[in-house]
Amino acid sequence: MSINTEAYHSIKEKTDAAKALLVAVSKTKPNEDIFTLYEMGHRDFGENYVQELLKKQLELPSDIRWHFIGHLQTNKVKQIAPFVHLIHGVDSFRMLDAIEKEGKKLNKKINCLIQVHIAEEETKFGFDITEAREAATHFFIEIKYPHVNLCGLMGMASFTEDAEVIKNEFAILKSLFDEIKAMKDADTNSFTTLSMGMSADYPIALENGSTLVRIGSMLFGARN
Repeated sequence: MSINTEAYHSIKEKTDAAKALLVAVSKTKPNEDIFTLYEMGHRDFGENYVQELLKKQLELPSDIRWHFIGHLQTNKVKQIAPFVHLIHGVDSFRMLDAIEKEGKKLNKKINCLIQVHIAEEETKFGFDITEAREAATHFFIEIKYPHVNLCGLMGMASFTEDAEVIKNEFAILKSLFDEIKAMKDADTNSFTTLSMGMSADYPIALENGSTLVRIGSMLFGARN
């Protein structure tokens, strides 16, 4: 068992104070470690491999809220659609079409976040700012995706030790989040999640309005 319980309580204290949700990133980690946090009352866990998520979902308690946080392929949406609590990395209109299709089949709304590319690195996935605005109008003005519930935005800052760069990138995402939230004649009541911040930068994210942080290595140790 490799859970850092001291770190968990410390992070939980900070996220609770900021009224933010802590998602424990449990990818590649054994069921025993997840269950340790579960027994401490934690329910939100993040996975980024579909096969691993399917296995864990069958083997672990049914009241766990599973977050898919990785890059999802459109042909894999149908495998997680029946049970996933939130799909974090919706990074294309093609992905939105795939989620809408599965939601319609299941006659349910699937929760998702639009991933916005805010980092300097080209390797990161996501909509640019203009595309994210366009997606928001498809949801809140045109109602193009009736079986997808757009819960908010997600973004990852540049991998850098320069806190000012990270802060500026998070500020861009917060500004876009506020702009969409205030869209005229749009029902954005369910648009409440601003997912930004991981182990290395979550304090900066919380200071800049994050309502959800994804923490892995600080809780579970280095990835297997």
